Amino acid sequence: MKRVVIGALVTVSLALGSATLEAAPPTWQLTPFGGYTWYDSEADIKDNAYMGGRLKIRLNSVLGLQGFAGYSPTQFDPGGGDVNFRHFGGDLTVGAEADWGDYYIFGGAGYSRTTGDPGPITGSGTFEQGAGMHWWWKRNLGLYLEFRNVLLVADKSDIVESKVNHMVAGAGISFGFGGKAKDTDADGVADKKDKCPNTPAGAQVDETGCPKDADGDGVFDGLDQCAGTPKGATVDAKGCTTDSDGDGVPDGVDQCATTPSGATVDAKGCPLDADGDGVPDGVDQCAATPKGARADARGCPTDEDGDGVFDGIDKCAGTGAGLKVDTDGCPIEVTERETELLDTGMIRLQDVNFETGKADLLPESNATLDVVGTVLSKWPELRIQVGGHTDSRGATALNQKLSEARARSVLAYLTGKFPGLRAEQFTAVGFGESKPVVPNSNPLNMAKNRRVEFTVLNRDVLKREVERRKMLQK
Repeated sequence: MKRVVIGALVTVSLALGSATLEAAPPTWQLTPFGGYTWYDSEADIKDNAYMGGRLKIRLNSVLGLQGFAGYSPTQFDPGGGDVNFRHFGGDLTVGAEADWGDYYIFGGAGYSRTTGDPGPITGSGTFEQGAGMHWWWKRNLGLYLEFRNVLLVADKSDIVESKVNHMVAGAGISFGFGGKAKDTDADGVADKKDKCPNTPAGAQVDETGCPKDADGDGVFDGLDQCAGTPKGATVDAKGCTTDSDGDGVPDGVDQCATTPSGATVDAKGCPLDADGDGVPDGVDQCAATPKGARADARGCPTDEDGDGVFDGIDKCAGTGAGLKVDTDGCPIEVTERETELLDTGMIRLQDVNFETGKADLLPESNATLDVVGTVLSKWPELRIQVGGHTDSRGATALNQKLSEARARSVLAYLTGKFPGLRAEQFTAVGFGESKPVVPNSNPLNMAKNRRVEFTVLNRDVLKREVERRKMLQK
């Protein structure tokens, strides 16, 4: 009989062990209990059925207190007289929870009373120990199994010498009360209703147990340390926006992700450039740069030729030092010389100076020649004769030779200074004293005759340009 009862309990246990508890075990557990008692051989009592009850309170997931009481009607063996065995007391349980319920071992103390007919009435203290387990089918209904050893302690002074052990095994239907529904992820929503069972600790959830994310940044409310993240912004693990370029516009929203440090940006994170010089506001140290002017890395306009007209606006780059220029950056003398060229077909210079009796240009002549070079650079189609002239002092042959050398010296300077002027455009000719513009009658007139002339050989080009300008004026 003992093997039959134990085998039946084990079979039931295995059959129900695959069930899953949808709630934590209830706090209070009341169990009507039935089973079988095996009496110690020294008691001379027949083994028989057992009935009783158990009342347990769970203090936490590990500890609990359990009250027990039971009754077993049987007979003496031998003799056949009726015998009733009763016991009651309390246990301390130590156990754990599982998906299907809870299980524990227990130890406790109580009192037993045995009455016989015929026979004496005996009472004894008991020391009881065993194991129990619950399979909860529902929140408040489950199966209870128990194995218990009852040690009779007749003499309190000699518990070790006590040898009478009764064994009880059985089962019962447990009714549960109190406690909270099982909530594995501790989000406040019972597992039975929780549609998101693995919510991170601390996250706020809705009524279905799913985490909330009010700002949609992927970090759940309750964990998000920066609520109200702009839509589309990139955030870190704390839910706070990142800003790689430090411009105040979050990554993910920032459409210009590599803004220079210190630059002022718009709502899209793109640098502002009020003066359009290519240097962002906030970095630009020279605000209000004129439109079209080139600026350096600081946003300040550049002026390579130092004429006061900024590069990019200056239509005559490379203006010589000291020359007065107009609003386009072109020397005023350039305009005058270009007008002279168009009107007369030539440019006459009387302030080009050389070393006395030589063809070496003096430095003060450079600015004057630079004006001519600037004008001629605008006319790549012209063929120009560079003519050298002297006054009448000195031998005629010497003056002829000197004028030729000076014409070549002027041409060499211009083609060296202005790369756009091609040598094949020019011819250098010396006229000596043969073509004076005024009589060589006094020093002033002689100075006028010492000159360099740039004469256009294909004046039809100039004529077309004059006509074009007249048409534009109309």
